[in-house]
Amino acid sequence: MMMTQILNPTIAVTIGDPAGIGPEVMLKALSSPEVRRLANWIVVGDHAALEKTSSVLEGVNIDVPTLLNAGLIRSPDQFRFGELSADCGRAALQYVKTATEMCLAGKVDGMVTAPLNKEAVIMSGVPFSGHTEYIADLCGATDSRMMLSNERLSVVHVTTHISLRHAIEATTARILRTIELGNEAMKLLGHAHPRIAVCGLNPHAGEHGLFGREDAERIAPAIETARGTGVLVDGPHSPDTIFLRAAGGEYDLVVAMYHDQGHIAMKLIDFEHTVNVSLGIPIIRTSVDHGTAFDIAGKNQADPQNMIAAMKMAAAMAGRKAEQRAAAPNC
Repeated sequence: MMMTQILNPTIAVTIGDPAGIGPEVMLKALSSPEVRRLANWIVVGDHAALEKTSSVLEGVNIDVPTLLNAGLIRSPDQFRFGELSADCGRAALQYVKTATEMCLAGKVDGMVTAPLNKEAVIMSGVPFSGHTEYIADLCGATDSRMMLSNERLSVVHVTTHISLRHAIEATTARILRTIELGNEAMKLLGHAHPRIAVCGLNPHAGEHGLFGREDAERIAPAIETARGTGVLVDGPHSPDTIFLRAAGGEYDLVVAMYHDQGHIAMKLIDFEHTVNVSLGIPIIRTSVDHGTAFDIAGKNQADPQNMIAAMKMAAAMAGRKAEQRAAAPNC
């Protein structure tokens, strides 16, 4: 995957739940000269939370380029590392809201989110199902998707945070839209002509109807329609073999039918460097693909590699999107 920086974008980075490892991985990532020069970084969080985190990061050069202080965590004593807190949940959600609004207003070219804790957010009194859904709602987007991406492979999901019973009811139109969004996103990642494989839903992609008709009746028509528009896509493929072929270089993107079908494969392939990318929204948003890790929060044990990968990808996508706009005939 080409991750060459083209332009110098401005990117907002949220610190996530202050009681988790989000502030730690963000500060460690920003201590890397390679990451620092990729973009103009604006950190969205609270000074008190960063102050508390920096006090435990021995050997890490703490230097935040620009901090947009939310003023919700006013003292380091307001929370404890590794403990659920309504204050932290409320603050983490506000950081996301602020960064999203900055993107929508054109003040920044994209955003990167550190992990928040769903239970802490709900404790604050806000119904919450996930980062992607919340950001999509702020953007007024009703057709968002989740893509996981690393240097070996990318996977986009037709469905994510719904029950498996409901996931199997995905329509041909939804599958087609997922293929289209994945194709567009892969071009932002540097693939001029992405090679896309689509998973079947049933074992052996239905085995010619022996194990179900969904593959032939819903998935195959979406693939044929996409192919008719010039997308390099084929399938449906047996889910138990297609990821091996794709990871070996045969495909750039796999379309998974439901959450675990794609997530398990990607986390086995390269958990540390797999980035969560939101598709179907009018802004660029990447995120780490791990949680708040309360068990190691505040212990200077968190590995920043996933955050570094997310920041690199956001900068690359923002730069390439700006280049595409500049090259457009009507620009």
